[in-house]
Amino acid sequence: MTSYEFETSPARLSDAERERVIVMLREGAVDGRLSHDTFVRRMSLALAARERGELRVLTADLPPARGRFSRLLLRAVGKVSAFNVTLRAAWRAERLPPLVLPEPGSEPGVWSYPLRIGRDVANGLRLSDSSSSRMHAELRYEAHGWVLRDLGSMNGTFVNGRRVIGAVTVRAGDEVTFGRMSFRLAADAGPRRRG
Repeated sequence: MTSYEFETSPARLSDAERERVIVMLREGAVDGRLSHDTFVRRMSLALAARERGELRVLTADLPPARGRFSRLLLRAVGKVSAFNVTLRAAWRAERLPPLVLPEPGSEPGVWSYPLRIGRDVANGLRLSDSSSSRMHAELRYEAHGWVLRDLGSMNGTFVNGRRVIGAVTVRAGDEVTFGRMSFRLAADAGPRRRG
């Protein structure tokens, strides 16, 4: 060994190199290519790595990180898709038949009994679809507002897409579903005067 030759240690890793690997690992976890445990283990190895070779091993089975244009394009596609879902839900909501909630107190004692909903002929709201139970649900006005209660139906009662377990307070504008039949709750416009 001459005086001009000496052993050098590999160049120190830059923060940018580590960040690039961390971004690739994060995208791999989001895309489902890495399990949570693998992601956590590889993240700790990336932070402890001293050489570029150690970082290359951590991302060898992952595709390269997306560029800025790809990220922007994917974000735009996601927003358009979300808008489409929102638009479809709004279109469907306007087309649902209304289930009118009478103004409470307009006639004393009228709403002391619940409005039963189901296929049975004795119900106040008789449903014709076979997906609803004979005694599916009941709607009752209580001190704090309208309450919808599922009566142990087989196919469930839903309010705004969420299954009712027991009872839930509802108001005008809510979407209620009994089996496969859906309605939009609407406030009573009051008595119409003819003139």
